[in-house]
Amino acid sequence: MVGTVRLPRGQAWFAVAALTAFALVTGAAGLVAWHKYQLLVGPTPPGPYVDNPLVEVDTYFRNLTGWRTGLLLVALLQFSIWLANMRDVADVLWRQGQRRRRAWLVFGWVIPVAQLFVPKMFVNDLWAASQPASQRRRGHPLLTAWWLSVLAAANSYAFNDASKDLKEAVTPDQARHALRRIIMGDGVYICAAALSIAVLWQLVLRLERAAATVPAETWVTGRPAS
Repeated sequence: MVGTVRLPRGQAWFAVAALTAFALVTGAAGLVAWHKYQLLVGPTPPGPYVDNPLVEVDTYFRNLTGWRTGLLLVALLQFSIWLANMRDVADVLWRQGQRRRRAWLVFGWVIPVAQLFVPKMFVNDLWAASQPASQRRRGHPLLTAWWLSVLAAANSYAFNDASKDLKEAVTPDQARHALRRIIMGDGVYICAAALSIAVLWQLVLRLERAAATVPAETWVTGRPAS
């Protein structure tokens, strides 16, 4: 007997909400950075400290940057928990095709070198598990675009000293140069978040369809029916 299996979507929604919030706050930070850039193009606004628009925009920018960092950590946590949930499904659909142990769901994000390919391996294996046995292929252009955007965002976050350069800028030109890099980095972060959401929902839908073809008793034993 084949039973209709509905994957738990609650964690998927949590992950999407965290990624969306991260993208929105990042976009807001980028807009504030652009506004500050425009203010620096002209002469320094006169007036007392409390009425200086540069001081106000700096306050908004610092607050948004702090929220963005916190939401990034939340999004990574939620995405990793979602991957673990999807791994439970993939273990039933195609256990032998899952190449890494569960511990790598955590260590794969933080261990140098491994972080360049291990998370992508998990997603590739989930993608393959969602396909019929005769058509299983690891990888897809969407997954490649997603992972390249994630690597670009991670490298931008790790090696881009734009925020530090902005704090240490002593001339408007130095500040504008740092702001341009910040704005470009924000664009990369938003792209990575959007593609992460696309990959997440594609996998949810594909795994749901695949799970619906598996005999109901298989989900009890956790082993493919012979």
